[in-house]
Amino acid sequence: MSGAERVSQLQEKLYCKAKQEREFKFYILYDKMYIPYMLEEAYKRVKRNDGSQGVDQQDFEDIEAQGVKEYLTELGEDLRKRTYQPSAVKRVWIEKANGSKRPLGVPTIRDRIAQMVCKMIIEPIFEADFEEGSYGFRPQRSSKDAMKAIKEHLQSGKTEVLDADLSAYFDTIPHDKLQKVLKQRIADPRILHLIELWLKSPVYEDGQYKGGKKQKTGTPQGGVISPLLANIYMHLVDKIVNEPKKLFYQLGIKMVRYADDFVLMGRSIPEQAVKRLSNIVERMGLQLNQTKTRLVKATETSFRFLGFTVRYDKDIKGRNKRYWNIIPSDKSEKKIREKISTFLHESGHYAPPRVAQGLNTMIRGWLNYYNIPAVSYPAMSKRKLRYYLIEKLNRYYNRKSQRRSRLYGQQAFEMLVHKYGLIDPTKYSV
Repeated sequence: MSGAERVSQLQEKLYCKAKQEREFKFYILYDKMYIPYMLEEAYKRVKRNDGSQGVDQQDFEDIEAQGVKEYLTELGEDLRKRTYQPSAVKRVWIEKANGSKRPLGVPTIRDRIAQMVCKMIIEPIFEADFEEGSYGFRPQRSSKDAMKAIKEHLQSGKTEVLDADLSAYFDTIPHDKLQKVLKQRIADPRILHLIELWLKSPVYEDGQYKGGKKQKTGTPQGGVISPLLANIYMHLVDKIVNEPKKLFYQLGIKMVRYADDFVLMGRSIPEQAVKRLSNIVERMGLQLNQTKTRLVKATETSFRFLGFTVRYDKDIKGRNKRYWNIIPSDKSEKKIREKISTFLHESGHYAPPRVAQGLNTMIRGWLNYYNIPAVSYPAMSKRKLRYYLIEKLNRYYNRKSQRRSRLYGQQAFEMLVHKYGLIDPTKYSV
């Protein structure tokens, strides 16, 4: 039996136990943190996710030069003896579409492996509890499932939508309250202590260390275990919304959530429900962003979710009917154009096959995300993207004329499509 199969078998046992006994607390979990096949599988998953170096400047090539088995044995011994201490988290800033930046924490590979082992152990336990309307960072679930659920709710008449936004969710999760939620299922103090160590890891930025033991809020975006911890804490909201005796359920309100992005949907969402949600969030130590949170009648006003725009459009053939049109948002279209522009700007010396390959990586990922059969309608966006590629590539190769580019003066887009395999967005299907 392979390591992956053994991990899967363990996870299935933990999931079944948690599903069968809703109040059961798991007392002995830490001994699985240093099992060789758990560490080996965690290493494979972390490597598959790739990612940049942490504060120790160590990459996968360094580890493999040292010897993966020896490296994992040493980490396993530190975990077994409980001498393991996480390193600081390197902070980098990622530019957002609106020009602002968001922080991203980059733990060392060593810490990412340890977090991955912990995630593999506790994830199936909490998966047994998670609600149907939660889609982000969960096995066998995706943004496509979330958009499908949104369309189904709209078609069933739940057309009043509270488009909610949490202010800096990952940075504001209170450690003490998160630990209380974890303790509802995890009674092994060694696992809880390990998670606490990661939550309180100092942040390294601009040559300085910040935070550390005095830190009382936040789970760094970028950590392997952070999305799971964020889901575990937000599960409190999911649970209240779906509780039969509570206000939301009685009003027929449903919640669709992807990590910290969520919407409430109902035939009507009264002010009482909005205030109740705000109350719950505040009691959790969080805050609704009042400037971005809005209540809309989706039959009259469009709303955005996970990069999609949802509209109630008139029939394009002029018939007396309307339909729910889910399309890539203007912001997401702008983002792919900017990525293409940046790539072409930085690849002036690339040969045509490499240009096509680089563009295909971006185009394929974008089209795969926004093309959801029987849910979304990205045909117009595909045509706009095709037109942009035609214009951009023709200008790109005409600028290269002094280097006698073979595509100068020709229809560069068509040439790249037919000769070098560039994806034509209008002909691409998932």
